[in-house]
Amino acid sequence: MTSDDHGDLAAPVLHPRPRRGWLNDPNGLAHVDGTWHVFFQHNPGAPVHGEIAWGHVSSPDLLRWTEEPVALVPRPGHPDAAGCWTGCLVDDDGVPTAVYSAVTAHASDAQVLLATSDRTLRQWKQGTTAVVPAPDDPAVTDVRDPFVLTVDGRRYGVQGAGGSGRDGRPRLLLWGCDDLRRWEPLGPLLTDDDPVAAAVADAQIWECPNLVRLDGRWLLVLSLWRAVGDGEGELSGVRYLVGDLEPAGAGLRFVPTTGGVLDEGPAFYAPQLLPDGDRVLLWGWSWELGRSVEQVADAGWAGLLTCPRELGLVDGVLTSRPARELDALRGAVLDAAGPFAEQAFEVLADGPVGLTLADGDHEQLVLDPAFAAGGAVRVLVDGSLVEAFAADGRSLTTRAYPTPTSRWRVDGMARVHRLELPAG
Repeated sequence: MTSDDHGDLAAPVLHPRPRRGWLNDPNGLAHVDGTWHVFFQHNPGAPVHGEIAWGHVSSPDLLRWTEEPVALVPRPGHPDAAGCWTGCLVDDDGVPTAVYSAVTAHASDAQVLLATSDRTLRQWKQGTTAVVPAPDDPAVTDVRDPFVLTVDGRRYGVQGAGGSGRDGRPRLLLWGCDDLRRWEPLGPLLTDDDPVAAAVADAQIWECPNLVRLDGRWLLVLSLWRAVGDGEGELSGVRYLVGDLEPAGAGLRFVPTTGGVLDEGPAFYAPQLLPDGDRVLLWGWSWELGRSVEQVADAGWAGLLTCPRELGLVDGVLTSRPARELDALRGAVLDAAGPFAEQAFEVLADGPVGLTLADGDHEQLVLDPAFAAGGAVRVLVDGSLVEAFAADGRSLTTRAYPTPTSRWRVDGMARVHRLELPAG
């Protein structure tokens, strides 16, 4: 689970991930009987996107993580033959139930499949029959990423959708699913006919929708798929919308009033949210940035999970900060004045601060001081993963790859702490 296991300085020592293979979207976040569970898209066999299963890690405290057995696996001859893609975890009358995108051959044929487990979430029984029919709309070429929520005692499912051509238009589909095995179509929850959604979340397909209650409002998070050619697209960041749910026939409509960019960094996508008592937690996927195919193959792994983040709203603007439990990782004070080679550390500054990774004559500006020009900043570094948080609630996720000869340098007045698991 740590880079110490295989000598790779770019791998994290505190953020959980399997030692080998591919990792992308976090899935199935859950807090069950005192244990945190994070699932994620995972290819155990190679550091490439293919043969996608659900990997699984668990923690008693959001600090110490255990790699669990792979949960869901592709099965020849079944709807998930080509992959078990993004979904969520539902407590269905005490039965943990994964609701996920089952891909038979291509992303465009994704269906919704169910899998059930006991409360350890280690042994899974995957279904064989899709529970959601394909939408009866020729303009919708792609549907995926089910997310289930409860509103006023009724359970609903939301799917991301749209068209993969350049003229494709995004939408969210709404279903009634009090019975997870019988989904009732309720029309669109949101389309780009809404001017706020169109301005904030311009895309051809809205992926990985998450809709949760936060500080008295409804928060919708969308990952953007934008067409760059016939049937080809690029992943173009994450947006949030804040608004209200209103009755619409037998279903609901989401009416946004404001929105913005969820994370300002170049290596952040497909987050999933988990309501947890008085807070909402978020994990995201940080992809490799500027690493060649050969470098990834040599490393044997690709993709990281971000740290868990707590979300808030201030005057309709989304804020993000590391989960409060992570304060316990703060260890010994380091010398911020000189370059250092620490693998996991935290930078705390009351004003603008920069972060540089230097290797001989080559210097990479990892964090520009302009990110926090207006106030304090907190930066978490773990291997190659860099997560910065400004006092006004903005976040930035990026990557930089240490080597045995590279050193980190903090530019500006700051306190630097080693990050490590607390004793005990």
